[in-house]
Amino acid sequence: MKKIDYVLLSAVIIISIFGLIMIYSSSYIWSEYKFNDAYKYVKMQGLFFIIGLIIMYIVSKINYQIYKKYATTILIISIVLLILVAIPGIGSVRNGSRSWFGIGSFGIQPSEATKIAITIFTAKYLNKNQKLMTNTKKGVLPILSVLMLLFGLIMLQPDFGTATVMVMSIIVLLLIGGVKFNFFAKIGIVGIVGVIGLILAAPYRMKRIISFINPWADPLGSGFQIIQSLYAIGPGGLLGFGFGNSIQKHFYLPEPQTDFIFSIISEEFGFLGVIIVAGLFLTIIYRGIKVALNQTDLFGKFLSFGITFSLAFQTLLNLMVVVGLIPVTGVAFFWEKKSNVS
Repeated sequence: MKKIDYVLLSAVIIISIFGLIMIYSSSYIWSEYKFNDAYKYVKMQGLFFIIGLIIMYIVSKINYQIYKKYATTILIISIVLLILVAIPGIGSVRNGSRSWFGIGSFGIQPSEATKIAITIFTAKYLNKNQKLMTNTKKGVLPILSVLMLLFGLIMLQPDFGTATVMVMSIIVLLLIGGVKFNFFAKIGIVGIVGVIGLILAAPYRMKRIISFINPWADPLGSGFQIIQSLYAIGPGGLLGFGFGNSIQKHFYLPEPQTDFIFSIISEEFGFLGVIIVAGLFLTIIYRGIKVALNQTDLFGKFLSFGITFSLAFQTLLNLMVVVGLIPVTGVAFFWEKKSNVS
């Protein structure tokens, strides 16, 4: 009990409870219309919150060294799941991506578990091959090959957002692990060309780029979501319209209770709400980095850094999308209630 970071724990619980409150506020209109139950989404998320607390307590009692022992097995399982989910009839399609396993009325997204699996595997790899990380051929290329394999499998779904978060997190972890920065600077050009190729290969990604540059060029099509998001954020002002008083959640902003819930927070609580949410996330990320720095075990240090970086990039990516700084992309969580919302 003495080793619990109570600041970190408090920030996680506070932001989770606030999230539950905002899920109700952002979803009750649609939930009442679709399910005749204004509390449908918040009840499901409340169940996940309770399950999450239980799992958090159980995991806190597990010696993390066991993850190092089974790192390769965990990675192999994640690869198998990524292959299975891409097979029609096994994986289910949601919002254009075949990235879910349907379990009753729920869905499991293996690509989210893969981010944890590759973080564990990379932490073990860096711990074991610390002296080789300055050698591109013997140290860097093997782990990058594994990372690119996972990236390719996730892109088959396709899920560009999750794949991007995973790659960025692992690259920063490799930099901390001793890989020279100029190596990634050189292959960065290749990466940019690859990203351009991925965008050109999928028409919907090109539409997202166009809508990002000028969403009003197609206000009822590719630019609709970001325009509605900005309409929610802009009028919020300093203190917002007040809890429950969002206009955009009235069938204007798609997915207001999931990917774009930050827009509703901004509309109802204004700049103050934005600062509170950002402050809580920054607290979690800061405490995560502090935990990593205080680790004396190299595997534990890399594992802590990797998990924290993944959360940081995922948070940053979502917030940048919502405010229109980057093109729209989907970044989801591992467990989520399945929906037919289009």
